Amino acid sequence: MSGLQLTNVIKRYGATQVIHGVDLTIEDGEFCVFVGPSGCGKSTLLRMVAGLEETTEGRIAIGGRDVTRTDPAERGVAMVFQTYALYPHMTVEENMGFGLRMTGHPKAEIRAKVAEASRILKLDDYLARKPKALSGGQRQRVAIGRAIVRGPEVFLFDEPLSNLDAELRVDMRIEIARLHKEIGATMIYVTHDQVEAMTLADKIVVLRAGRVEQVGSPMQLYADPDNVFVAGFIGSPSMNFLDAVAETGAVRIPMLGDLRIEASVALPAPGAAVRVGLRPQHLSITPGDTPTGVVLDIRERLGAVSYDYLLAPGNQKIIVETRDGADLPEGRDVTVAFDPADALFFDAGSGQRLR
Repeated sequence: MSGLQLTNVIKRYGATQVIHGVDLTIEDGEFCVFVGPSGCGKSTLLRMVAGLEETTEGRIAIGGRDVTRTDPAERGVAMVFQTYALYPHMTVEENMGFGLRMTGHPKAEIRAKVAEASRILKLDDYLARKPKALSGGQRQRVAIGRAIVRGPEVFLFDEPLSNLDAELRVDMRIEIARLHKEIGATMIYVTHDQVEAMTLADKIVVLRAGRVEQVGSPMQLYADPDNVFVAGFIGSPSMNFLDAVAETGAVRIPMLGDLRIEASVALPAPGAAVRVGLRPQHLSITPGDTPTGVVLDIRERLGAVSYDYLLAPGNQKIIVETRDGADLPEGRDVTVAFDPADALFFDAGSGQRLR
């Protein structure tokens, strides 16, 4: 297996630039997830690695070998698509071994590699079936098996679970995590689902409008985001952002009754706009003894945990995670509390983290 390096990679379609100078290193055996909203360039970047999109400028190297202008078949990558792309007239075994047959590999070698991939993916009972006799999850495992038998240096997954229902997505997510653990291959996985990114990745690359916003482990991005975009995108439910005003050594939050909290970060000049970031689990609510202007709008009960959706002055929304089982009536004024040590501070104009 091999690592991957992108150096100042740029993609243009005519005069329109969609990938803007991406620099990225993915280590040998690492599971890297490209995540971001639709249209951010994550699939385009993956296809550039695969050679399915031409790289306008920059360099792509796999295992130290420059593959920027190399044909896709010669790059040592295997790609698993959102659609399974299985041959309906072939059995599972034939589908998995098709690529090797086309490149003239001996039959005994093909059988051995298909058998090993089948063992890893638990497909032994389905080798004689055709795709129409398989479930969606089984078809996706066959598509992954077809990639495994090729023995690529890098596996590329382009939103492979998007066509599956919720339960199958969870099952296949576990299967892919187990696959990576067993074969130790370098994998790049594209998704818009930050839950998939958090649960699968060794490294997450957050993309927006063709630019890398931040790179790090799942918990690094969750606990230490560089900007409002990353803080809001990573984590479910997303982080709350409360409008505040900078003061000397502190910020004031008008929507919470001019609550003042100290801030040991470099704040802008007093009077400047600041945003205070708080995860739902870092907030708590109690019944308001007097009108607070913050109202419990909707409570979403999910069993062991509930999510309280609050409306604050200015129609600003706040989400609070509740686990104590207290059942406050909807429509009631509440008091919001939190530990200032849990708060993150962001510049209101640029969205960048204040540190």
